[in-house]
Amino acid sequence: MPSEPVRDPLKDHLLTPQNSAFIIIDYQPTQVNSIASMERQRLVSNIVRAAKAAVAYGLPVVHSSVNVGTGANKPPIAPLRKVLDKFLVYDRTTINSWEDAAFREAVEATGRKKLIMAALWTEACLAFPALDALREGYEVYVVADAVGGTSVVAHEMALRRIEQAGGRMISVTQLFCELQRDWQRKETLPGFMTLFFDMGGSAGVVASED
Repeated sequence: MPSEPVRDPLKDHLLTPQNSAFIIIDYQPTQVNSIASMERQRLVSNIVRAAKAAVAYGLPVVHSSVNVGTGANKPPIAPLRKVLDKFLVYDRTTINSWEDAAFREAVEATGRKKLIMAALWTEACLAFPALDALREGYEVYVVADAVGGTSVVAHEMALRRIEQAGGRMISVTQLFCELQRDWQRKETLPGFMTLFFDMGGSAGVVASED
């Protein structure tokens, strides 16, 4: 049976490559190595796959780090830098990235109202900008299996707070299935299949700071 005509990708209530942006915050060695809500290598594998999906489908990407410029923190982990090497990293000192003017302006400049967000930790650097973005009329989609907190409780309470404010939870696999949507979309199908079957922990050593 033939597919239905493609829905308007700008007005679609689901995520499309044309209506969403990927926001990624603070996947740096100190933050990754302090995660206690899930297995860290799986976390790294999942966020790398999410970032690869954003690149494969041509989403605008806003990538932020914290305290690299001050010397107090290291740059984002190497596997992510490799995937996102073409994108500027907005370094800041604020815990809440929404309170950094350059970051917020970069989000606004995407022109997208659906924000796919991932950050470490869930209870701070994800929750705060997610809550602010929701308050300003954005739709927030948290990649729940690619984020983590300093404890299971801290992580779960932060996700609950975001949901209570109107945020939506998605998974990495749901992300690229939603962006692909149809097996007939041949130009992105090879990338989709690679993402779908790349389930291993090939993202490298978690503790690496290079």
